[in-house]
Amino acid sequence: MKLTVVGCSGSFPSAESACSSYLVEADGFRLLLDMGNGALGELQRHCGLYDLDAIFLSHLHADHCIDMCAYFVARYYRHDGGRCAPLPVYGPEGTEHRLTTAYADTPTASSMSEVFDFHTVKPSTFEVGPFTVHTERVAHPVEAYGIRVEHGGRSLTYSGDTGATEVLDELARDTDLFLCEAAFTHGKENIPGLHLNGLEAGESATRAGARRLVLTHIPPWTNAATNLRDARSAYRGPVELAAPGATYEI
Repeated sequence: MKLTVVGCSGSFPSAESACSSYLVEADGFRLLLDMGNGALGELQRHCGLYDLDAIFLSHLHADHCIDMCAYFVARYYRHDGGRCAPLPVYGPEGTEHRLTTAYADTPTASSMSEVFDFHTVKPSTFEVGPFTVHTERVAHPVEAYGIRVEHGGRSLTYSGDTGATEVLDELARDTDLFLCEAAFTHGKENIPGLHLNGLEAGESATRAGARRLVLTHIPPWTNAATNLRDARSAYRGPVELAAPGATYEI
């Protein structure tokens, strides 16, 4: 598998990065994990506008899904004529309604489903193209899912947004690459069931036995170097900060 960081900023875009969005590729199949603020523009640096094969939305906060509204425009009003065929979109209960409401004036209440084939995510295991996907509900104020993507004996685990939870540790068990949020700063913010800090991300990676840790979803107002230091204090494997455009062979 190949992972490309399209955007990794938490909560809102930074001057350097769009919000959460990650492209996973294998066997010519392209799966996008989240499409937050600014992600659609950045995505076009890495693949064609109509080259995605499926999208997974971890949850329905704007910094993880709002550019789906812009992508709806690109697919519904395709400039060369002929509306795009429905693209599989996997998201929590109410994803279609959330996006339709956010767009506000789609031609009809069902217009989104003309270009997106919505599938409701629950804790489960299923196939998406060449990938075997495992999803588990994680600890966040809204319905939110972490995802494990497996292919060819390798695995990538993406936390989505979550507080500390054993569910995430199990989802990331022995994973080759753990893409884990670290939005909070240890000793500064302490809101259970919302986000992880760098120390907690490192502790989760250690408990899971993850082989590599990449910290993501760090807001522009957070000192990323502090979170990286804290993660390294709890995790002895390779750990680094996600950066837009970074790629990983898994």
